[in-house]
Amino acid sequence: MQTLTLRAGLSARRSTPPPASSAHLAASGRCLLRAPSSLRRRRTRSLRASASLEQVKEVAGSPAPSGKSSQATRRDVRNIAIVAHVDHGKTTLVDSMLRQAKVFRDNQFVQERIMDSNDLERERGITILSKNTSITYKGTKINIIDTPGHSDFGGEVERVLNMVEGVLLVVDSVEGPMPQTRFVLKKALEFGHAVVVVVNKIDRPTARPEFVVNSTFELFIELNATDEQCDFQTVYASGIKGKAGLSPDNLADDLGPLFEAILRCIPEPRIEKDGALQMLVSNTEYDEHKGRIAIGRLHAGELQRGMEVKVCTPDDACRVSKVSELFVYQNFSRVPVESVSAGDICAVCGMDGIMIGETIADKVTGTPLPTIKVEEPTVRMSFSINTSPFVGREGKYVTSRNLRDRLYRELERNLAMKVEDGETADTFLVSGRGTLHLTILIENMRREGYEFMIGPPKVINKIVDGKLLEPYEIAAVEVPEESMGSVVELLGQRRGQMVDMEADGPEGTTLLKYKIPTRGLIGLRNAILTASRGRAILNTIFDSYGPWAGDLSSRDQGSLVAFEDGSTTSYALLNAQERGVLFVQPGQDVYKGQIVGIHQRPGDLAINVCKKKAATNVRSNKETTVVLDEALSYSLDDCIEFIQEDELVEVTPASIRMCKNPKISKKK
Repeated sequence: MQTLTLRAGLSARRSTPPPASSAHLAASGRCLLRAPSSLRRRRTRSLRASASLEQVKEVAGSPAPSGKSSQATRRDVRNIAIVAHVDHGKTTLVDSMLRQAKVFRDNQFVQERIMDSNDLERERGITILSKNTSITYKGTKINIIDTPGHSDFGGEVERVLNMVEGVLLVVDSVEGPMPQTRFVLKKALEFGHAVVVVVNKIDRPTARPEFVVNSTFELFIELNATDEQCDFQTVYASGIKGKAGLSPDNLADDLGPLFEAILRCIPEPRIEKDGALQMLVSNTEYDEHKGRIAIGRLHAGELQRGMEVKVCTPDDACRVSKVSELFVYQNFSRVPVESVSAGDICAVCGMDGIMIGETIADKVTGTPLPTIKVEEPTVRMSFSINTSPFVGREGKYVTSRNLRDRLYRELERNLAMKVEDGETADTFLVSGRGTLHLTILIENMRREGYEFMIGPPKVINKIVDGKLLEPYEIAAVEVPEESMGSVVELLGQRRGQMVDMEADGPEGTTLLKYKIPTRGLIGLRNAILTASRGRAILNTIFDSYGPWAGDLSSRDQGSLVAFEDGSTTSYALLNAQERGVLFVQPGQDVYKGQIVGIHQRPGDLAINVCKKKAATNVRSNKETTVVLDEALSYSLDDCIEFIQEDELVEVTPASIRMCKNPKISKKK
């Protein structure tokens, strides 16, 4: 009956203690309700309509977890992950938190987005890999994990959530909850984590904090959050200015209110200090001197430097190993320590071959923890050795053995990726969460000196009960009103179905939400940018598998293909540019079968871009001036979206070229 009272209404819930299953979220009643009263009434009505008697009985009669009496909490530690949609300001907020926690010297030069240490991250302005750091506030150590915001790197978020007890959900004060916001919040709620909502960029002129908080609360309800999770603390902040407050109109001069909210609302780690050693490896790094470094949260026991432990795999196979070095995260660096107590996040060295998902356990009585599970990949691409005439000119690693070793080495850290052998010995099938997920791998391999070819991205279909299913995604498009017609037409051509439209989008835009096959998203971003003159913003997130949507065309124009090997000339390009848009400039080496441009009509056209002007003994009074259009420059992402079934992308450290697939051409 107590649980029935809890479900009946919010006022009754306040007069009764929280249920045992969520006591760790209540944290002794210190984190109070922050949602608006109108939303609380809406939440009560929603709960009355949805709660069933069986659910109530299950909660009321659920037994307490075994061994709970031996558990304790560490009041001097908090473990949090910062999650959000891409470009909502997670890494910038972490920068301000580090500065105000006096992690850096006053005279120390600190670059922007200090957590984005990877070259690709800094160039693209996105976070790709999860990273750990820590700060100390009022004697409490706060371990912070900065996570990626792009949906293609959702595996990084899923992997680190078991190391924390709570999350900071960062939401843009103008855009509000976006597709990736839904994904990361869903995962956090499934883990039972406490959530502190941070409405970031509150200093933007078009900020609408009330709308954002209301939309976030509705998202909690849609994801079936518990009452305690819906009673989230809201903090308004400006990450770039380093200010925060509990009201959008009254910000403090620093991030003090945010730090206080973390201490008040994020529960202390529950540990078994006297239990058998258990640590789940959630991340790995590599150091030239120390070898492989395993990172994770110590769930039980105490880990000491030099002690012998048992490394258990998910299939219960165990081996004995020794801890050579032990580190904890302090400020912005790893600090060596002699021992680590349960509840803290640490890094362990000396265990060769340790993998993500394995458990470091007590040598005698240790048992493995449940392994990390991530969602299945949805897109597949073929990787093969470079077979073009230019092979070996620019790259260092060109053989199939080099390619195979590098791809399988990627699996050690990238849990959301899969590698399979292809039809031939020199072909490999690589599966990932999306084209960007695979493009980052390709770009990293290219910079490491690899030469290879990649095929067009293909979706991974399933057959269930004899029916062909394909992956669908939710696409959210912010588009100006004057371009909405052409964008809607594009989405319709790719079998998209409109699920929502909001005319009052941020900064005078319209927000369109479509459920669209993943196949239809390949090449869609450039088409939408062209249709909207570069003003539209496209965000996608995987939704579910659904019935096959039928055939669809992604490209209406063919390719201009080089007729012969040689070097391009201005004379030949002058005539060739009348056939379409060119990728090459005068003086570039090309080979037969290389794609040198986009045909203005459907179908491919073979052209001669190496033709030279005939030398005659007839003199002209004046040389003809050749005026060429500027060549179109395609990035790696653009090339992957452009190619068709019978085309390949040749990737080398210095060049990115497209060509026709000779194997398919011969079959034709």
